[in-house]
Amino acid sequence: QVQLVEFGGGLVQTGGSLRLSCAASGRTFGTYAMGWFRQAPGKEREFVAAISWSGITYYADLTKGRCTISRDNAKNTVYLQMNRLKPEDTAVYYCAARYGPARSRSSEYDYWGQGTQVTVSS
Repeated sequence: QVQLVEFGGGLVQTGGSLRLSCAASGRTFGTYAMGWFRQAPGKEREFVAAISWSGITYYADLTKGRCTISRDNAKNTVYLQMNRLKPEDTAVYYCAARYGPARSRSSEYDYWGQGTQVTVSS
């Protein structure tokens, strides 16, 4: 069982940056792949980035070059650094965990955080 709590959302102007954090409970964090997803009002949840237990990273095309996912297994934490934010990045951002390889489909993740709101003003 893994419990996830996201931090770091907020209001930022276009072009600004935010770093989201996701703190995980459990002693086996280092064996889980972690992902970040987002969901805007009226839209489906979409993949942002993922990182394997060994640190291999994957990015959605929409965020590639603007986002960096990283993890600190000693702190049971995964991060999402977002730069050059745009109004269309406004969404609730969710952290997710799965045992096994990193994936981009939300249905393949077993554990989810409650989400953190990111709002980018124009």
